[in-house]
Amino acid sequence: MTDERMGDALGAAIARAAAAGAGVIVRHHASSVAERRSIAREVIASGALLGVSRDSELAAELGAALVHNPSGDPGDLPFSLSVHDETQAREAAHREPALVFVSPLFATRSHAGAPALGESSARRLALMSGRPAYALGGITLERGEELVKNGWAGWAGIDPWL
Repeated sequence: MTDERMGDALGAAIARAAAAGAGVIVRHHASSVAERRSIAREVIASGALLGVSRDSELAAELGAALVHNPSGDPGDLPFSLSVHDETQAREAAHREPALVFVSPLFATRSHAGAPALGESSARRLALMSGRPAYALGGITLERGEELVKNGWAGWAGIDPWL
């Protein structure tokens, strides 16, 4: 996941994620479409799998693998959804995204002060969604590896790549 907080570390973070075989979801929500397009092209050039947050048109234009939390109809693109609570888990079960990101598992800098779900509550939400679930929020490389060993489809984060 990307966001504006990454600043000058963005390029190196994309390269590290690509080298690890990770996908990158461009989430720079406060940035212009042109800037998000430029970042997405950097992701493509790195060899990482591209996801685009919210903007289905940009995702389709760039041949993204998926659109995350599409703001409208994702068309033929696979999509993912965020799951923070039972309502969103039920919505995911109904809408049948390709995958969900359950968060925040742990305390995170990007949502300082927000209560963490903890692993058991997060796993319950993942099961409610009925979709492959990726852990997000306060994930380190070590935590991510452990979560995958414990049955999560994968993990996502910002800080592990900085």
